[in-house]
Amino acid sequence: MGLRAPRKKFRVPGLELAGEIEAVGKNVERFKAGDQVFCFTGFQPGAHAEYTCMPARGSLALKPVNASYDEAAAAVDSASTALFFLRDKAHVQSGQEVLINGASGSIGTFAVQLAKYFAKVTGVCGGANAELVRSLGADHVIDYAKEDFTEAGRRYDVIFDTVGRSSFARCRKALEPNGCYLVTVMGLGPIIQTLWTGLTGGKRAIFAMSIDKAEALVFVKGLMEEGKLRSVIDRRFRLEEIAEAHRYVEGGHKRKNVVVTLGH
Repeated sequence: MGLRAPRKKFRVPGLELAGEIEAVGKNVERFKAGDQVFCFTGFQPGAHAEYTCMPARGSLALKPVNASYDEAAAAVDSASTALFFLRDKAHVQSGQEVLINGASGSIGTFAVQLAKYFAKVTGVCGGANAELVRSLGADHVIDYAKEDFTEAGRRYDVIFDTVGRSSFARCRKALEPNGCYLVTVMGLGPIIQTLWTGLTGGKRAIFAMSIDKAEALVFVKGLMEEGKLRSVIDRRFRLEEIAEAHRYVEGGHKRKNVVVTLGH
């Protein structure tokens, strides 16, 4: 986000956090000091730190009372992104068939739970993660090392690729006539396909970005407090281990969510 180096305001990365409000401005009415919240910083990174500053009308909400800070932070972007695509973009309805590719990942673990809230779910993951995905509510699990879901002859109303390892071209034949392919990974191809299929009708590709998450966080909070949605965490790292945490995630071996903790 800069010509020769990161722009100053982007030098502290991190978009998701959960913590306690230390202080509020004099005109803030929604929150008070001491409130426990979970937040998404949007276009203003800075969550990977001991303190950050957020606008009161930004993407933040009181955290679920039955969730730890770790569990709340893990749900911020992953759960709200899954909700955004499944509910707001695909408009998943009862009785539909939904396939989640990358079902054991950070977005995928929430997508399985949220899709099950609306529809019948198939999860695609590695064989070692099959039981985890079933425990989250998947009706059927496919081991990607043993079976290519695009060649199995089964059709879905929604295929949600949470890891960007498939393509609309490959998945077309596995979609129902009016089915949609959802992808969270930005690229020129998904953007063009979204625009083109939006005009032509029939099977659609959908790429979009969810930035304003205030309403979604309130909805996620409600589901977590009702016991209908939970965070699953792979590993925790202390703040001083954050470089190691990035290496672990970028190595491609993680499953579930990775959390950076403060203090202990």
